[in-house]
Amino acid sequence: MTKDKILTIIAFISIYFIWGSTYLCVAIAVDEIPPFLMAGVRFVIAAVLIVGLYYLFEKGPRPSQKQLLNSFLAGIMFLALGNGGMTWVLQYLDSGLTAMIVSAQPLVLVLMMWFLDKKPLPLMTFVGIFLGILGMYFLISQDQIVQSDNQSLGIVIILFTIFIWGVASIFVSKVELPKSLMLNSGIQMITGGLFLILASVLVENPFDVNWFDLKSKTWFSLWYLIIFGSIVAFSSFNYLLRTVSPEKVSTSTYINPIVALILGYYFRNEIITNQSIIASLILLTGVYFINVNKKKI
Repeated sequence: MTKDKILTIIAFISIYFIWGSTYLCVAIAVDEIPPFLMAGVRFVIAAVLIVGLYYLFEKGPRPSQKQLLNSFLAGIMFLALGNGGMTWVLQYLDSGLTAMIVSAQPLVLVLMMWFLDKKPLPLMTFVGIFLGILGMYFLISQDQIVQSDNQSLGIVIILFTIFIWGVASIFVSKVELPKSLMLNSGIQMITGGLFLILASVLVENPFDVNWFDLKSKTWFSLWYLIIFGSIVAFSSFNYLLRTVSPEKVSTSTYINPIVALILGYYFRNEIITNQSIIASLILLTGVYFINVNKKKI
């Protein structure tokens, strides 16, 4: 296999399995750290590390102002709004349920691309959209899953983050970004991280956190999110958006929710109902129908 093919396979493994496990780690971390603060610290530290690696080992050409602006915008959409919203939600929703709702992203993405391209959709894609919506309804309509206003609001915010990630995915596939993958990821992380820290100062109580009293599992989760979730997986995600179509990248949503459901059930005793299993199968079947027809869209 060629070097590019090997890198693509490694990148897909990263976004499939590492991102699936990050839902659990975020849920653990926000038990003790305010969500915007946790996400902001995560991305700022990851940015410092990845930009440091860039200047040590790569030192590519300096990005243009246009490339920097596009990277700034991508960081705000992907990390500040998208990941920041998901992090906030995990205070109130189970990690497995959150991952399963996020698995509807290909449905939203194909609808957005259909709206932009004005091309007729294949019949099986319409079937996939119908199944996706049906599965989503069965998933979030359970009384034992949604029992408070915060949980209802959390579902609305998750749907918003799916939309934002779809916009951002299409955006980065069409605009000019810094040539260096490491520098591009670092710029996005520092932008999103600083934005989230500012949000924390405005709406949370970040100065009340006693970092020395945090549990060991909280520290482990935070560093796992920094090293693997941010540097490894997010860099892999950006690499794939440059080398394959956005729809192929979104296939990670097949694996992420399964990983998140298993880990959430095992480590946090999260609820997995029969209706959740059936709804997940319907939803993922819809996603499958959407993705197998993506070349026709």
